[in-house]
This record gives sequence, C-alpha cells and structure tokens, in this order.
Amino acid sequence: MEEKLKLYLRSMVSNGGSDLHIKSGSQVRVRIHGVLKVLGKDILSADMVDKLAREITTQEQYEKLNIDRNLDFSYVLNDENRFRVNFFYQMDGLSAVFRVIPVKILSLDELNLPKVIKSFTDIQRGLVLVTGVTGSGKSTTLAAILDKINRETNKHIITVEDPIEFIHKDRGCLINQRAIGQDTHSFSDALRAALREDPDIILVGEMRDLETIDIALHAANTGHLVFSTLHTLDAKETIDRIVGMFAKEEQNRIRSSLASVLEGVVSQRLVPTKQGRRAAAIEVLKKTARIEQLIMEDRDYEIPDALFEGKEIYGTQTFDQALLDLLREGRITEEVTLEYATNPSDMKLKMEGVGKGALVDEYLDDREVDVFEFKETED
Repeated sequence: MEEKLKLYLRSMVSNGGSDLHIKSGSQVRVRIHGVLKVLGKDILSADMVDKLAREITTQEQYEKLNIDRNLDFSYVLNDENRFRVNFFYQMDGLSAVFRVIPVKILSLDELNLPKVIKSFTDIQRGLVLVTGVTGSGKSTTLAAILDKINRETNKHIITVEDPIEFIHKDRGCLINQRAIGQDTHSFSDALRAALREDPDIILVGEMRDLETIDIALHAANTGHLVFSTLHTLDAKETIDRIVGMFAKEEQNRIRSSLASVLEGVVSQRLVPTKQGRRAAAIEVLKKTARIEQLIMEDRDYEIPDALFEGKEIYGTQTFDQALLDLLREGRITEEVTLEYATNPSDMKLKMEGVGKGALVDEYLDDREVDVFEFKETED
C-alpha cells in the first residue's frame, strides 16, 4: 500500500495539489487550488487503508491511533517532498489527509505579504499571532517570518509544533525544533520548559488551551518574543477568543496583559481568483497607542475602524481593504469580493467607488483538470 501511496503523492505534487484525501470505501481525492478532484479510479477498502496506516507508522504510533482514534505525524516521500499527515477513524473505517509541506521556505516578498509584516521580525519582545482557518497559510507565513529572523540576527529560537512542518537550518540563529509526542508531551509542558532554556524567541504551533495561552502571555511579559497561531477569523475575534477563554474574574487581568504584549495579529483568508487559483486576503493589526487603549478598555468593536484608518500611517488593513486591493488588481471578481467581505453592504458601496474601468486583468487563465489518472513520476 505504501508504494501506491507514493504514486498518489507524486501525482498530487506534479499537478500542484495541496492535500491528498484517503477514505475507506471511497476513491482517493486531491485538493487543487481549493477544489477537491477525484484521483484515479481505485476504491480503497477499510483493510487497505488500515494496512497503509500500519506500513507508514511505528508500532507506538499505530497503537496511539487506536487509542486516541486520530494521529498526527510527518511523512517524508523524498528530499523534496514532505507531508503533514492526520489519520482518523470515521464510520466506515480509517481516513487520512496528507498535506504538502513545502521544503523551500518562501520569503515574505515571495509570498507577496503586506510590507508591515516585516516589522514583526524586528520586535524584541511581545506576542505576534497569525490566525485563520485550517489551510489558510498560517504555517507558511510564520516560516517566512522565522526565516528572515534566522538570516539576519543571532538569536536562540525554540519552536514547539504538532508536527514539525518547515525545517529551519541554523544560520545566524540557533534553532531547536520540538515535536509534540516525540520531543515533549504537550504545548504547555514545552512552553514551561522553554522559559528555562534561554530562548529569545518561542514559536508555539497553536495556542490550543487555557494553560498554553496563559504561559505564552507570561513568556511575552517576561521579555521573550512569542509567535503562535489561532483558528480565528480576524483580529477582533482573536482578542475576544483569548480573553473569553478565562474566567470572568480573570478577564480584566488578561485584557491588561494582552494590551501590553500584543504586538501584531495577521489574519489570513484564501479567496478564489479568476484563474481558478487562490489569493490571500490579509488583515493586519499592528500595536499602536490607540489599539492598546481599545483592548484595555474592552472596545474591541472599534478595532476594525482603527485598522482601516491606520492603513496609510501604520500599514494596518482590514479584510475588506485587502479584498478591494485584489479587486483593483483584477485578480478576483466582484462576486467573490462581496461573498468574502466582512460587511457585504458596506463593501458594495466601496466597490461603486472602484469602478469597472479601473479593473485590469493582468493574468492568463490556467488550465484546470477536473478528473485525472495518477501515474508514477520521477523523484
């Protein structure tokens, strides 16, 4: 089964896919530019998927899968292709998702991210969060930020990930990467230990629980620079989520702490382009005196206005501003702009000011394949 898996993975990579989906009793599917497509004609039985799980996991991992009913780990196809894997049980048996982990770490410029994000690499202490739904590119953005720091400074960086995705080589920085389950028991355990390991920068793969959030805030308060992710849609929801995790009697303290240490929030959404691909619409919050005051005084509802007004001075922007920029560049349609807007009615009024004559399509349509056969390709 592992050899068949390799064929699927090679075919996915050669077709520019991002995720391979394997389900007991179903055909294999692959996600290309955000759309699921059938890959080949084989229907994999429950026994076949179980056999695959046995072949590509250790005995300890397979036992953990049967106990926890899901398992995260990394799979290496060759020197150029690594994948983040999640096996899980569902009503028909096992399923699995293999997500491509790019070996090359793209720069912030290559990712075409807002220039203000570069300023987060110069911060000495505090908390920077990258947020968005699964698959929105959070890990890619964080990898680019860390890579810039690694190339330009001499610091000690500790990462805690589940699993390790991008591999950072020591350049200017000394980087220790720890995987949950393999190198440490939990995010909170690793974070607590990191405070005794002389780090300058700590990357927490995900702030999943109250204890991890509390320790991360403490680390940022005690002179460390902490990067992490949350599954939130925008800056306002991110702040509300963190504060809301704590008991009511603790929320004033957390608000005060968060207002003091939060240096930035980068929230990402992938939207479909005219060419059948996806482009990143990015909201950016950067700490200012006004932002700090709004968080402190529980006026989170005013944050979007502050981001909107700070675009020219501070480089901040809302999702709607990012969508309008993509519309002006001719990369997305008016329908997509309205569909993904935070406030469609307000967006419609703003779009009337853009004018159809200002939209220039600078891109050629790419060929899209709906259903295709898999075939072995050379490594």
